[in-house]
Amino acid sequence: MKEFSPEMNKVYFIERHTLLYILSGKGRIQVDFKNYFNWNEKAIFLGKGQYIKFLSEDFVVRRIEFDDQSEICAQKARVLFKHLISLGYVDLAESDAYTTFLSKERLNENSVDIIDMSSKQWFLQNPFKANKEEYQVIFDVKDVIDEQYRTNPSSKDLVNSINSRGYNAQALIKKKIGVTIKELVSAKRLQESLKAAAFTNKNIQEIAYNLGYKDDAYFCRNFKNAIGLTPVQFRENFDFKNRDLFTQDILELLQKYHKQERSLEFYADKMNLSIKALSNKVRAKMNTSLGQLIRLEIINSAKSMILEGQSITSISRQLGFEEANHFSRFFKHYSKQSPSEFKSKKYHS
Repeated sequence: MKEFSPEMNKVYFIERHTLLYILSGKGRIQVDFKNYFNWNEKAIFLGKGQYIKFLSEDFVVRRIEFDDQSEICAQKARVLFKHLISLGYVDLAESDAYTTFLSKERLNENSVDIIDMSSKQWFLQNPFKANKEEYQVIFDVKDVIDEQYRTNPSSKDLVNSINSRGYNAQALIKKKIGVTIKELVSAKRLQESLKAAAFTNKNIQEIAYNLGYKDDAYFCRNFKNAIGLTPVQFRENFDFKNRDLFTQDILELLQKYHKQERSLEFYADKMNLSIKALSNKVRAKMNTSLGQLIRLEIINSAKSMILEGQSITSISRQLGFEEANHFSRFFKHYSKQSPSEFKSKKYHS
């Protein structure tokens, strides 16, 4: 177990199954080329081979690494480390007992206790609203995808290779997690393509062959259709070894000016780029839009002010809204709950 303050925009490769307990920070992180927001007060579970980047400089993180792979690979731990459409995590705001458990200065050295407690809490929060038997079917399919994605198996082949326990696996996965089995396979192949392009020196033909593509031109077309860049362009833009300062610079500008400035033109001027060039660069390097970054910065500030007990009128004025009801509508649209609902859940969960 180790507590540390991660460097901003550095790629941290996960070499063992790991639990990251976010002690403090604004909650903007990137895992496997996806950006996630509001990840403070979360216990995040990452498997060997993943990576994480912290896109703010004020994080303090407790890291717990697990050595006993036999326990980590047990079926009960799959829900934590076998990610489906997002990260595996436990929301600490929903369990005081679990928060207290993770906050102990010295946790029990037996990793089984941590996994047991974490799995139990994950099932209680039940992110996909399924029962335990349904989850076994879903994660059986995920196991097979992780083993066979290079052969691009069909949905039928995948379903036939597991014990479906009487469930229609295709319908179950679509209903519970909102994507098809085919989309899960495609997402896995894309993720491995991105990793190979970003983190290895292999040529594109070799990457395509290793991922099961017989035609590297077909691989390049699929890659570009998925993210808008060729593998070579993506490799140059990600540039993880040199860690250029673009991401840090734009995030620092957003933190400093988001309460007063929302126009793309303002940030483009500050970065000495055209609006189009800035938007394209943000999309390429951060896999999101500049507009979304601005809105999320406003939401994060609003949440902090709400928890400080400030009035909606005061918050709306500080964040540049003409009317308090304009702010409330904005907050509910982008956080899926009203300011009062957010405050109530935070204090009474």
